[in-house]
Amino acid sequence: VEKGNTVLIIEHQLDVIKSADWIIDLGPEGGDKGGYIVAEGTPKEVAKVAKSYTGQYLKKVMG
Repeated sequence: VEKGNTVLIIEHQLDVIKSADWIIDLGPEGGDKGGYIVAEGTPKEVAKVAKSYTGQYLKKVMG
């Protein structure tokens, strides 16, 4: 990252997610009910997307 490279992380820990530069949230569920982009943006932007489960939890931990 410090050398300008891109790092792709698949993560469920909010401490890691909230420190990301950019999030692509897939869902809304798993399997046949998922795989769609529910939200995309910075952690603050994703936290504002009500239909994003990730956004709902980010909103709680980010205040």
